[in-house]
Amino acid sequence: MRRPHWPRRVFAQLLLSQTVVTVGVTALTAGLFLAPVSAELDRAAMQRALAIAQVTATDRDLALAAAARDSARVQPAAEHIRLATGASFVVITDDHGVRLSHTDPDRIGQRVSTDPGPALRGQTVTAIQHGTLGLSARGKVPLRLADGRIVGEVSVGIDDGSIRSRLASMITGILLCSAAGLAAGTLVTLLLARRLKRRTHNIAVADISALLVEREAMLHSIREGMIALDRRGRIRLANDEAIRLLALPEDATGMLVDDALPPGRLADALTGRSLGEDLPAVRDDRVLVVNRMATADGGAVVTLRDRTELEELVRELDTTRGLTDALRAQDHEHANRMHTLLGLLELGMHRQAVEFITEASGSARAAAERIAEQVQDPHLAALLAGKTAVAAERGAALTITAGSHLPDAVVDTRLLVTVVGNLVDNALDAAGGAGRPAVTVSLTTDGSTVLARVADNGPGVAPALRETVFAEGWTTKKAPGHRPRGLGLALVRRLVERAGGRITVGDGPLGGAEFTVELPEALHPVPAGAVANPPVEAAR
Repeated sequence: MRRPHWPRRVFAQLLLSQTVVTVGVTALTAGLFLAPVSAELDRAAMQRALAIAQVTATDRDLALAAAARDSARVQPAAEHIRLATGASFVVITDDHGVRLSHTDPDRIGQRVSTDPGPALRGQTVTAIQHGTLGLSARGKVPLRLADGRIVGEVSVGIDDGSIRSRLASMITGILLCSAAGLAAGTLVTLLLARRLKRRTHNIAVADISALLVEREAMLHSIREGMIALDRRGRIRLANDEAIRLLALPEDATGMLVDDALPPGRLADALTGRSLGEDLPAVRDDRVLVVNRMATADGGAVVTLRDRTELEELVRELDTTRGLTDALRAQDHEHANRMHTLLGLLELGMHRQAVEFITEASGSARAAAERIAEQVQDPHLAALLAGKTAVAAERGAALTITAGSHLPDAVVDTRLLVTVVGNLVDNALDAAGGAGRPAVTVSLTTDGSTVLARVADNGPGVAPALRETVFAEGWTTKKAPGHRPRGLGLALVRRLVERAGGRITVGDGPLGGAEFTVELPEALHPVPAGAVANPPVEAAR
């Protein structure tokens, strides 16, 4: 014989447990209701018996007959009252408790089976007692003459069987109501169980626990950020990588996305206000790619990929390609120079050959030395030298303004290289449509503050768009296949603001746009007595 076992499925457990609870509650409720009903029926029967006895005791003729111990007059009167009221018995005694009436005439003249003392002493008595006629609800009162003297007792009884029959008829109604409540509860439980079965895909409780453990392990081990949102935009779940990438608080669960993140493209992408695949967004100095997928319950699952390092590599690759193109152009130019030099030598024009090679080599060296003299930070100087070569290859003129000067005391060289490099790239792109593209870079200092200006002769930026250009994803250029557009200026602004600085855009001296970056505390303090900006020639 197989032993019964607890069901494994969630819906079956719910159905069984709720059915047991419903049956138990219904039975308990019925029992608790029946207990006071039975007591109330007994109390009502006793009060009815007492009322009949009190009315009977008001009959003065009956009291005189009882005083005379005249049972012949008492018995018919008592039976008349019993039949008229439906009582089980109406017994009248004398002042010694001897019956003067009874439903069984043979018992007249005998002492009553229950104690008549309290009533003969003037007390009113109600009780459930067992007598010669069985169990009954009784009411007893003294029988008095007109002068108040007690001459006997009036005892009226209501058969217990009639009380039980009334209770039985009530039980039937109670049980019917209980059955209706039980049926309704069972039906509701069945509906809830079926809904739960659909929602849980009929899986077992043990499987739920295993799935939860596996999900937690999977979510917190993957290297992509993942956030689950409910239909109201509240965070239901965020794995470790999402918390790190978005800089969320540890108690972010339950928070609205708009409360956990500042306004911007990232919050719009998470909440669905910005739609699309692989949406680029910036959080602090990180470049993220956001994908959002809606769920059947109205919520969403959002994945976040960190493209910061990839974006840096792509920018380095773009720079390398630009330098390669510049070197290729220089190689081509160098070949042309060699051919010219060879021709001069073959023609015997040695003096002209010497002047030609001196001029050609001196111009490139002079440009490099001029950049190094004005920009003494080696990384930024190398960047500007490379950008100058790239600009020349593209037919543009990139120049450092005459008043520019930056000492080799930059606190965060990487920040300044990123900012200036992005602004120069954007300026070269903007000036590309001009007849003679030109870009100027100005680097000055005021104490420990660095002021960088990058201007171009492109179409400029309309006043209405001077805040929009810093928005994530905003661009007027077609995105290349290997990277998204519209992140450079947004990233620059985040970096500058994190450093406590500010960036603005306005009209430039070349007729196009001019971006101005102010970075406070960007230079190390110069020790007393040291030469802050040694000239290049003196250093040599």
